Amino acid sequence: MDQETRDGGYPAAGPYDAGRGPAAGRRRGAWPAGLLLVVPTAVVVCRAADTDAVTPVPQLLAFLPWLLAPAAVALLVALFARRRLLAAWAVAVLALTGWFVRPYDTGLTDEPPGPAVARVEVLTANLEFGGATDALIAAIARERPGLVFVQECPAVCSEALASEALRADYPYRRVVEAGGAAGSAILSRYPLAPATGVRSVLGMPAAGARIAGRPVNLQLAHPLPPVPSAVTDWRRELARLRDRAAAAADRPSVVAGDFNATQDHAAFRDLLEAGGLRDSARLAGASRTPSWPAGLPRPLGAQIDHVLVSEDFSVRSARFLDLGATDHRALLVSLELHDVR
Repeated sequence: MDQETRDGGYPAAGPYDAGRGPAAGRRRGAWPAGLLLVVPTAVVVCRAADTDAVTPVPQLLAFLPWLLAPAAVALLVALFARRRLLAAWAVAVLALTGWFVRPYDTGLTDEPPGPAVARVEVLTANLEFGGATDALIAAIARERPGLVFVQECPAVCSEALASEALRADYPYRRVVEAGGAAGSAILSRYPLAPATGVRSVLGMPAAGARIAGRPVNLQLAHPLPPVPSAVTDWRRELARLRDRAAAAADRPSVVAGDFNATQDHAAFRDLLEAGGLRDSARLAGASRTPSWPAGLPRPLGAQIDHVLVSEDFSVRSARFLDLGATDHRALLVSLELHDVR
């Protein structure tokens, strides 16, 4: 016979026989690697194309850094399977994802845009249906911020914030009275002028503050979350915030709250660009510190709570606070307002 046979006349198994031996096992191992790469590839391609696409991309973009894990596993499997094209695919996904999640330079060493005229402390907190109201009041007493942005503030919360002690320290306020997650409030030590808030399902009030004699636009942010049934509404409400920020781009602005979006969402980046805004946490070197869900140990989670500021402000520091009784961490930033206009 031309082919080597075993006893009994059956062909001997070689190292590359289909379905047998280590080579066949390596080939079968390539399939999991390919499957592991499908989702990271789709998400990072959308990130590169500057689009939030459709479900499940908007949800997964919030956790873009953690897609490095399946891509890394896929690379190891591809190397074991000796699949060069598959390994190259995994390396490309890792490189592109790593580029987008790389640490950013901070702005703390930047030259101030002009002489400082005031220091402003800003606190934003999502209370999860008012559950962290007492913790917020304690944080306000401890940190004494000049501006407080409160989301998910139902009646029990708004009543507590209307206490005599808080009214003495924060006589100026804009409150959206609503139940559940729709209630919101802006508390201020600085005089406020009324302004029309952004139309939305959850309260997004606005105000014009007077700080060191200068008008400052204030906008609370709380668009709907991008759950599969509400992605269109989430996109629409972020677009309204973008349009409002663009309309106020000619004056100092602070836009703060629970954006239900991260820096990896195109809709959020559009808002930054249109309003000439910068992310305080990013400038303070904490751009990927998670703020939700608070129950996960760091560094797990996503940063969806932000304080955005115009170029009139410099950032001195940013700290995330664990309030408890809420699924969000609060964010406290220290700003300086500069005379640049």
